[in-house]
Parts: sequence; structure tokens; C-alpha cells
Amino acid sequence: MTMPENEIETEIESATILAAEAELADTQGVEVIRERVKTLPGNPGVYRMLNAKGEVLYVGKAKNLKKRVTSYTHPMRQSIRIRRMIGQVRAMEFVTTHTEAEALLLEANLIKQFAPRYNILLRDDKSFPYILVTGDHAYPRVVKYRGARTKKGEYFGPFASAGAVNESLAVLQRAFLLRTCADTVFESRTRPCLLFQIKRCSGPCAELISETDYATLVDEARAFLTGRSRDIQKVLAEQMQASSDAMDFEKAAVLRDRIRAMTTIQSHQDINIAEIGDADLIGLHAAGGQACIQVFFIRSGQNYGNRAYFPSHVGEEDLPHILEAFIGQFYANKVPPKLILLSHAVAEKELLEEALCERAGHRVTIELPKRGPKSNLVRLAQNNAQAALSRRLGESASQRSLLEGLAKVMGIEGPIERVEVYDNSHIQGTNAVGGMIVAGPEGFIKNAYRKFNIRTQASFPSAERGAPMGDDYAMMREVLTRRFARAIGEDPERTSGQWPDLVLIDGGKGQLSVTLEVFAELGISDVCVCAIAKGPNRDAGEERLFLPGKEPISLGKKDPVLYFLQRLRDEAHRFAIGTHRARRAKANEKSPLDDIPNVGAARKRALLHHFGSGKAVGTAGLTDLEAVPGVSKALARRIYDWFHPEG
Repeated sequence: MTMPENEIETEIESATILAAEAELADTQGVEVIRERVKTLPGNPGVYRMLNAKGEVLYVGKAKNLKKRVTSYTHPMRQSIRIRRMIGQVRAMEFVTTHTEAEALLLEANLIKQFAPRYNILLRDDKSFPYILVTGDHAYPRVVKYRGARTKKGEYFGPFASAGAVNESLAVLQRAFLLRTCADTVFESRTRPCLLFQIKRCSGPCAELISETDYATLVDEARAFLTGRSRDIQKVLAEQMQASSDAMDFEKAAVLRDRIRAMTTIQSHQDINIAEIGDADLIGLHAAGGQACIQVFFIRSGQNYGNRAYFPSHVGEEDLPHILEAFIGQFYANKVPPKLILLSHAVAEKELLEEALCERAGHRVTIELPKRGPKSNLVRLAQNNAQAALSRRLGESASQRSLLEGLAKVMGIEGPIERVEVYDNSHIQGTNAVGGMIVAGPEGFIKNAYRKFNIRTQASFPSAERGAPMGDDYAMMREVLTRRFARAIGEDPERTSGQWPDLVLIDGGKGQLSVTLEVFAELGISDVCVCAIAKGPNRDAGEERLFLPGKEPISLGKKDPVLYFLQRLRDEAHRFAIGTHRARRAKANEKSPLDDIPNVGAARKRALLHHFGSGKAVGTAGLTDLEAVPGVSKALARRIYDWFHPEG
């Protein structure tokens, strides 16, 4: 079948116009760059390329800004991707630095800040968990810690996952009997908790161990975490034998259990090399226009786990460039170890070492091992990267197929790129939170998840009718209003990829009505909305889908799209409940005594020991408060008035 001549002419004319427009855009971008080159210095620095809306398209660093930026005035020498970027440039910004290493560090920070669409981007770059041995208490506690290392104490890690930390903490509890309770709990206890009974704590809260003996346990734990576990085991074995010879079999049994705990975790270390000390192993594999980078964390000769990363925008880049961009961004918010082992060479090895040394405050060496144990370790990381990428490519194809099926069910034309799912969680209205999870062609997009602390009952329209603080409709209204009002303000033209193609609500007709009301108030009419509710018996497989203006839909129990919807709903439910529990736990840690002016830790401890709880202090009479050791009549009156302001 041939096309009519008039249609062929129209196609040719359209192609000619598009080519002319593209050439004009390229010319405009090149002219902007040429104008800026005229005044550029030959110093090291960082440059940003911006489009007509002021959005950052690309961030780069240069040893000589003038020379580097001049290269963009010859677009035919660039890759297709960079030529496309040059055509969109309408402005440029520059920052000069003293050294090229400073420029590299600044470039990594700016890429993380702006996430330019033409840079290789490291996604899911959240901080790693550490084990913290606190240093602000006579009886230090050992806890999982994530975030800025501002608390006083010693940090051990990083660990690749929270699970790896939890496993190590369990071993530390069994082997060294260190406390994990919060300081407020520690100060309020007069007798040991269950952890003491099951031999997971030495009971310092009830003074069942002296400060000196507890300090010995802490020192042993430090030695274990710094790779000297064999020395500690030898000492404990000698103590166990001595206790056995002295017929103190109970103490010998405790020491035996501690030795077994340490042996257990050592048996799990399948790729340890004691001589390697502290190192990161980085293996890269690329295929199908995508790349995977596996990072193994070796600390004190022990394997602290590994994590896979999938950088975006890597299609046309070579492997050394991908690896170099990854290293710059990966260590932008992390302290690098003394040794980094790579699977591929990087072009600017010395510059990277200089920049990482500057960030870490100690010497950092980058190696590309060719033989020996180090080479075997890097090969293991690279093999893991290859396996992870293969799984991801398979999952991505399956995920796209499910999204296509979901689009058909929802009546959405075109592919679904972003699904947002909302759920609420609370207990009788207390610690109420809303959760939003996001999914796309690559699976769950966890760095796009959002949590919403439900603010005030006054923000609920139904509060005027005397509705309790557990009004799910009002909570959903607040969450959706805040989410989409912000989206309208920050991205009204919907060009940043942050607007959903589909919004799923956990609930039925009521939740759907609330969502449509919010969208009508905000003027949103082109986002598909669906509420998913369990069937009459609340059994999985009997879910009903509520769409605007349609009768409820029920999919077949074995329909893959139904399984997909269940996964989305369950993930939203898990995230909302987890957020609620975290908020409730934080609220439970707070004592009613914390807000009383001029009542310090010693007085709070005396009050809690005397009455047993903060609630009991609040209901105590003035005479009872005066009877507490260390509490004067004036202080007793102040405490009483705090809890009884009415008189």
C-alpha cells in the first residue's frame, strides 16, 4: 500500500521544518555559549548550563573553564545527547575554584542538588546506617544510627543495610551485654527489663554491674568492631576455663555463650580478608543501555554488606566515565575509606584521589587490581553487578507489561510512567500520618516516597461537625491537598516528571469522592483516580476498583494486574504503618517531665524513682511531691502548678 503524493509531500515538509527548527535551536545554544566564553578565565571551576526556564541541564567541572566551555561551541564533535543539550542552552552560570579537586567536589554536590537531565545521576543515594557506641553517658549504649555524625561517641560502619546492622547489634547484645534502651527509659527504671532476664543486657539500669566492669564490656565491644575479635575470644576462653576450674559454672556458661555469639557472625563472613583492613569494592557492569554498580563495604577485615546502584542517563557513556561520575557523587556525603578497589580504570584517578583525600581528611588510594585476592574481590563485586542488572532488566520488562495492563483497566491512553498510592494510619486519631508511595516502569521509586504528619483537627472540614480526630476522609483531604497544591506551585507545567498518571487511593467510594473534590478545588481534571477496596469479606482477591462515573470493577482472582494492584496497595499500607509506628515510638520516648522549666536530669530521675512514671508525678499531691528526696517545697509547688494550672 503506497501513500498518496499529497501525504508524502506533507511528511517531507514536516521533516524539513523539524530539521530547520532543530538547527536553529543548535545555533541559538552555540551562540549563547560563545558569548560567555569571551569573558571566561582560564581557572579551574564548575559550569552550569540552563534552558529557557532556568532549569539546570548539565553541570560540569574543568581544569580550565575557558578551554572546556569552548569545546561546546563545536557541537558536531559531541555525542548526540550532548548536542541535544547544547540546542536547549539559553544561559550559563560559573563558579571558579582554587583547584580542580575543589571543582570536582563542587560538581558532585551540584549534581546531587539539581539532578540535571543530561548528567549521569546516582539514584537512591540515601545515607548508610552505622553502629554508634554513645559517648555522653556513664553507661554507653550501642544503637543503630543514620544521619549526620553529630552525636558524641564512636561510629562503626557503614553497613550496607539496616538488616546488617540489626544482625550485628544482636551479636553485640549476646556477646557483650550492652544496653540499647533510651536514656529516658534507663533513668526511670529501678529493676532490670526482660533483656537482662534473657541474658542480652548486663542490667546497668538497676546497678547490677559496676561502672568499671561495664566499661570493660564496652572496650571489648570496640575491639570486636575494629577487627580484634580473635583477641577478645582468646581472653574470654581463658576466663571461661578459669571460671570452670573454680567451679563457677554459671559464669563459665555466660562466657561460653558470648564466645558462641562472636563465632556465629564470623562464620557468616564469606569474603573477609583480614589484611585488607578498610576498603570499598566497586564493580561495574553495563548492558542494554543500562548500568549497575555494586559496592561492597569491607571494614576491619569484615564484610559489612553490599548494595547495588543503577545510575541513570548512561546510554551513550563509556564505562570509565560512568564509574568516575558515580564515585564523585557517591562520596559527596560519605567519608571514603583509605582504599577503593575498582573493576575499571578511571581517566582522572589522581584527581579523584586528591578530591577524596580532601573530603576524608586522610590519604585515599584508588587501585585497579589485576591479580591476587584483591582482584578476586573486585571480580566478585562485578559478577554481582552483572547478576543484579540481569534481574533488573527482566523485572523492568515485566513491570512495563503490568503497567500496560493497568492502563487498559483504567482506560488510560498511552504508557503509565508514574503511579502514586495513598494510605493513612493512626490509632483512634493519635499520631495520625498519611503515606504516599510511588511506582514506575523500574519498580518502586523509594526516594519519591513522602510522609505527611496530619497537622490539626482544625484543618478538617468535618471537625466543625464534631468529628473525632480519626476522620479518614478528612485526613485524606489534607494529604492530597498538601501534595497537589505544592505540585501546582512548584511544577505548574508538569515538565519535571513529578506528576502522576494514576492516583490510587486505599478505600472505597467515600475516599474516591474526597479525592475528586480535592482535584476539583485545585482545578486538576486530567489525572486518573481510582480507589481500591477489599471485598465484602475483606479477602485478598475480592478487591473492587472504584472509578469516577463507573460501576465498581472486579478483576479475576488470577489476573496479574490484580496482583500488581495488591502489591501497590500493600506497599502503601506498609509505608504508612511504619511511619505511624516511628512517630508513636518517638512520642512514647518523651516524658511529661521534659517540659517543666528548671527540672534537670537528677530531679527527673528522683521523681521517676519515687513515683514510677511521669503520669503518676502529674497526679501526685503537693505533699507527696515535697516528700521526694532532693525536691524543695518551692520546686514541689512549681511542679504541682505545672500539672494543675487551674489552681
